[in-house]
Amino acid sequence: MINKAIIVGNLGRDPEPFSAGCKLAVATSERFKKGDTWEERTEWHRVTVFGKSAEACQRFLAKGSRVYVEGRIQTSTYEKDGEKRYSTEIIANTVQFLDRKGDGPAPSQSQSSGGGFDDDNIPF
Repeated sequence: MINKAIIVGNLGRDPEPFSAGCKLAVATSERFKKGDTWEERTEWHRVTVFGKSAEACQRFLAKGSRVYVEGRIQTSTYEKDGEKRYSTEIIANTVQFLDRKGDGPAPSQSQSSGGGFDDDNIPF
């Protein structure tokens, strides 16, 4: 059996560090024609990165950075207000930085590139 996810997208916010790694919010978009107009649909992906890759993500990535992520899909359950909920994320084994030197946002900046992503649009 195979459990593999590959996405290419932009970070919706700076990497969020935690004790063993960091979490990324990655947006992927698709354009499609609906009638006479073009529309865009954005999907948000939770990505968890561990070890040296997480350290590199925290050091070099920022909101708006373009990344290639490869990993496995993992769903966990939790309870909120007495109701069972599900959370799906990608556990990354590869994260490649796709911005060319000088193209991406500086880690101290909070800008987005090419998609207008902001914290208000991230659904988690």
